[in-house]
Amino acid sequence: MQNSKRPVRAEPPGVIEARNLSKVYGRGEGRVEALAGVSLSVRSGEWVSLVGPSGSGKSTLMNLLGLLDRPTEGSYALDGREVSGLRGGELSRARRDMVGFVFQSYNLLPRETALANVELPMVYANVGRGERRRRAREALDRVGLSGRVTHRPTELSGGQMQRVAIARALVNRPSLLLADEPTGNLDSASGRAILELFGELHVSGVTIVVVTHDPEVAERGGQILEIRDGRLADGEGAGSVAGASREAWDG
Repeated sequence: MQNSKRPVRAEPPGVIEARNLSKVYGRGEGRVEALAGVSLSVRSGEWVSLVGPSGSGKSTLMNLLGLLDRPTEGSYALDGREVSGLRGGELSRARRDMVGFVFQSYNLLPRETALANVELPMVYANVGRGERRRRAREALDRVGLSGRVTHRPTELSGGQMQRVAIARALVNRPSLLLADEPTGNLDSASGRAILELFGELHVSGVTIVVVTHDPEVAERGGQILEIRDGRLADGEGAGSVAGASREAWDG
């Protein structure tokens, strides 16, 4: 009699597979261990919120995940590619093509239109002008700004500027969207609108990691990771707003 059991399929690797990431600054008496052996896995389409007080290491972890810095020790695979050892132009290209960034301060060029700001990452990627225009317009339409393509940042509200920044982050179709306090400079109504947009992106399959001090922002995600003293917090706190310590929302 033949064995009727079907072979078990291995789970595909996550978009983020980080193992024992550490980051040390300085030497001797000035040595600071900003991150100490952090391991995490984020699956495709997942929304993860990073919380923790100021100085806990969450910004350092964000910089490593976004390829803005390199770990002192540990390994990091992004969308199946080992990236922790990349340097120079190879690192810059991986960051450009694989990661989209959304910052609290928008980081838009003040003299350029919304369309030109969204086109900028594709200029560095040597995408042709016609294709740049088409994809930039599609990205602005996706965030609800098809009627604002010729407006400059000074002609836009805070919420609209953040939508331009999100469109810019998505235009190169990155594997990962990183957002650092994306609603921090917005009024409550604009902040809620941005969270609704992130929710739509999440449903569409975009992988999102958000650093936040705001419980309302954090609870929108499927997983909450609390960082304390350069380490991920253990125990019941991981994955729930209720379990995260009060200190995680301070600072």
